[in-house]
Amino acid sequence: MKSVRKALREGELEKDTYDRLVCSECEKPLKTENNPDEIKTLRICPDCDARWKEIR
Repeated sequence: MKSVRKALREGELEKDTYDRLVCSECEKPLKTENNPDEIKTLRICPDCDARWKEIR
């Protein structure tokens, strides 16, 4: 699982006009899965189910 920052640099993710993360492949905004016991947040594409981690 890649980090959000690395995926942005490699072109897998983009930001839309409202600064939301968008999957480059599906062009859909990412959903967030937040587990309070972990220091990372998962960002998930609702269409292709790709996942990226983001440190909070």
